[in-house]
Amino acid sequence: MSTLQPFQVSTTFNVQAHPELEVLGFSDANHPQIPPRQDGYVFRHALLRDVLAFLHDAGGDGLFLTGPTGSGKTSLITQIAARLNWPVQSVTCHGRLELQALIGQFVLNNGSTQFVHGPLSVAAREGHLLILNESDLMDPSELAGLNDIIEGQPLVIAEHGGEVIHPHPQFRVMATGNSAGSGDGSGLYQGVLRQNLAFMDRFRVIQVDYPTLEIEQAVVQRAVPSLPLEIIHKMLVVALEIRRLFLGADHEAPALTVTMSTRTLVRWATLAITFKGAPQVFEYALSQALTARAEPEQREAIHRIAADVFGDYWEPAA
Repeated sequence: MSTLQPFQVSTTFNVQAHPELEVLGFSDANHPQIPPRQDGYVFRHALLRDVLAFLHDAGGDGLFLTGPTGSGKTSLITQIAARLNWPVQSVTCHGRLELQALIGQFVLNNGSTQFVHGPLSVAAREGHLLILNESDLMDPSELAGLNDIIEGQPLVIAEHGGEVIHPHPQFRVMATGNSAGSGDGSGLYQGVLRQNLAFMDRFRVIQVDYPTLEIEQAVVQRAVPSLPLEIIHKMLVVALEIRRLFLGADHEAPALTVTMSTRTLVRWATLAITFKGAPQVFEYALSQALTARAEPEQREAIHRIAADVFGDYWEPAA
């Protein structure tokens, strides 16, 4: 089992912090469950602070990250884990996912049955991070089965002869969701369920919004360095307006049912370079990146916004 080692916060995450501020991680950088590292990832200071505080001392809590789609909830966790050599057991939740699948189950192997531990059991035993992505899509009665182990109580696997797993001191439970456990009032996220109050009471909750313009500009520039800065600025303006209409302005109902996440923004920029010889390249790339899956009226509205922002750049190449 990998041993713990301290990491200097300022150099590990490339942020301004006291030189003596450290956080514990693991010494083994070759564990297969360590997430891939994205060099140049820009950490938002307040979010980094909150996650590191939780990793340092969970205090019997889980950590719930809530925010709009594509705001970077999961990538925040995985990029912190990548720099701390912290193995991750990641599960994408859905309405038919059962607690037993997280704990483990018997499988047929060479004519005999064998118990295979699930991501929850492995994470608790080895001190990994358990990430429950889209957790608010899962049946709340199943998630409530995690209440005891989040608080640090042993995991008892009755199906495996009453095996008892005492949680490793570094074991952490983290969940993401587009809601904060109270259901989706916007109607934009199909399948989101109101979660059990006792389950949510075991979580610290942090809000992850879209990055600032400066951070998103840096992300796009890093992904597509050949794209002119003027074009990146115009793409950012379009993205901001789409998000404003998606989230609803001044307590009005959302005018759009699609939004431009950071990953969609990068996709648009990348496709603009890929199809740079096409007529109306920015419109063509935007359609593939986002609007082809929007309703016709919404697609037209988004393209009007982009045309106004891009001006002559939106017109077919001469």
